[in-house]
Amino acid sequence: MFSGIVEAAIEVVSIRQDEGNIHLTLRCPFADELRIDQSIAHNGVCLTVVSLPGDGTYTVTAIKETLDRSNLGDLKVGDLVNVERSMKIDGRLDGHIVQGHVDTTAICQGVETADGSWYYSFKYDVDRELAKKGYVTVEKGSVTVNGVSLTVCDSEKDSFRVAIIPYTHDNTNFHRIEKGTRVNIEFDIIGKYLARLNNY
Repeated sequence: MFSGIVEAAIEVVSIRQDEGNIHLTLRCPFADELRIDQSIAHNGVCLTVVSLPGDGTYTVTAIKETLDRSNLGDLKVGDLVNVERSMKIDGRLDGHIVQGHVDTTAICQGVETADGSWYYSFKYDVDRELAKKGYVTVEKGSVTVNGVSLTVCDSEKDSFRVAIIPYTHDNTNFHRIEKGTRVNIEFDIIGKYLARLNNY
């Protein structure tokens, strides 16, 4: 489980195809603190550390199901990935409850500046049955975009906006998101449970 508070935006240094899967190697400032089999969220996708060569990098594997549901298959060497280690049980929940299970992807519709901050607009395909189960945004609710816990504004049936402060812009891969960029979305788990209970 994660909180959506990104620890670092780190660089992809190698991508290796393995049938339907890919092995991603990333350079990380806290690589020496990691261990094999540890869970780390990558752009909001929970992946397991499978290799630690000791050179400041580590490797994770993304399977076909993950690639089909997320933007990890779009990555190229040199791209930045938002990463977060799993929450400590005795820590503060500074963001919101994030599972690391990406629900879908969305496309950036535009970026607007707003007196030192930014508004990013995103649009996603709506599945009516999933929407009934809480796979939607709500005004002032929580959403995870590329692993970043954010508050929704201007929530519509198939789109929403988020406001990004300078710290988040500069310390995550948001500064590389532009119109047409595909991002990972995880809808709020609490909303999903409430919607499911409503349907019983």
